[in-house]
Amino acid sequence: MASVANCSRRLLARSSTGLVQILPVRPRAASLAAGLIAARPAPTQNSTPATSTSSFSTSAAAQAKTVQHVRSGKKTQVSSKKKKKFAPRGKAISPGERKAFRKRIVLSNNNALAVPGLEELSQGEATAANAGRIMALPDAVVDQLRAIEAFKPTQNFKLFRRPSLLVRSETAELTERMQREVTQEKKTLRIVVDGERLSGKSTMLQQAMAHGFLNDFLVFHVPEGHEVTTACTEYAAIPGSDPVQYIQANYTHRILLAALAANSELLGKFKTARAHDQLANPVAAGSTLRDLVNSAKEPDHAWPVFQALMTELLDAETSLPRPPLMFTADGLAHLMRISDYRNAAYERIHSHDLVLVRFIVDALGGATKFPHGAAIIAATTYGNAPNNPTLDLALAQRRAEQKAAESSSKPTPDPYFRGYDERVAAAMRTVEVLPIKGVSKTETRALLEYWAASGVLRQRVDERAVLSSWTLSGNGVVGELERALLLSLQV
Repeated sequence: MASVANCSRRLLARSSTGLVQILPVRPRAASLAAGLIAARPAPTQNSTPATSTSSFSTSAAAQAKTVQHVRSGKKTQVSSKKKKKFAPRGKAISPGERKAFRKRIVLSNNNALAVPGLEELSQGEATAANAGRIMALPDAVVDQLRAIEAFKPTQNFKLFRRPSLLVRSETAELTERMQREVTQEKKTLRIVVDGERLSGKSTMLQQAMAHGFLNDFLVFHVPEGHEVTTACTEYAAIPGSDPVQYIQANYTHRILLAALAANSELLGKFKTARAHDQLANPVAAGSTLRDLVNSAKEPDHAWPVFQALMTELLDAETSLPRPPLMFTADGLAHLMRISDYRNAAYERIHSHDLVLVRFIVDALGGATKFPHGAAIIAATTYGNAPNNPTLDLALAQRRAEQKAAESSSKPTPDPYFRGYDERVAAAMRTVEVLPIKGVSKTETRALLEYWAASGVLRQRVDERAVLSSWTLSGNGVVGELERALLLSLQV
């Protein structure tokens, strides 16, 4: 196009004389890049001379330092901040350390004041004469209760100098019946402790176990019912059993070791009446019951040893002395449902098909006979419990029967509900229910005075304070009373 324009100018340009003059040809730019370079101003003396490039070079824009690609409408800023150096945070938390801290059991506080005049609980003192009093647990009993895992992390023993318990009217009634019916009359006491949430059901179990240790009961305890039925421990089918039964070797071994640690001195006083040669570690006749329990060296030996121990303790024909037994379990609703375990067909296993649970249920329901006396006590829980309409109905029926109510007011099953469990209903048909309610005003005053003497409660304890605390806690619910007055002191 530039050449055509030059030709037209030469042809059209005329002088005044009318002759056509030939104009010189205008030089054309070799390329756009060369034109841009030519249009640049001359560099100053201090500036760096531009790099000479060919007009056809493809790296001209890359070599030209002043030419940069800038996005329109946005400025790119390069941060001059340096990266922060890694600050060491100390030793990393070990696996399971948080769980151990959350589940730790603290039973004393050296910063708390020693309560003057505090008496220790001894044999035969948890009676109606001492109802409404705070009594300290002896150190030996504390060690035994700790060995069988009777204490819970949610309890507030860590705020006081030493673990102490309130002797309630229900406690006095229960211990008196244990002393009369079990120790003297050699009967079997089968009780379910029931009450609303935070009413002190687990503490009632602790008081019953403390009375058992002080009166030479052989105590076995299941601290949490959900640990047996929520598929968190190993299990295996018993060969040849029909219907198929399942053993939990590790958990049974744990129960035996806990019972051995808590009742070691008592087990050493009684002898075996027969030889147990079928065990992996045979035990001769005349050995102590402690030697029999010690023969469970591995979890695989636990269930045969447990059966051999129960054979010795439940033998009605032996002439050897035998101690009264106590079986306690917390979280009864978990033992009265279909468990989370699966059989070979991937069907859920009923909890009563687990032999350890079956033994406790048979003892509670009356199917197992205890010729030397026994106390079978289970407690319900509502903080961590599955929905169990069969158990709720059975407990309501037992409470109505104990009140001698008319048959028309006795609860009946819903005819349109098909989720009732007949096995659970049969096991709970003859048990006795011990209802736990709030403490009385006298017992509330005893608690407040003990807390004030320990330096925990910083307010005046008078009739007005007792009445207001009793009312705000739902008519004396112990857990709510602790929430209202001790919650700010928990760490």
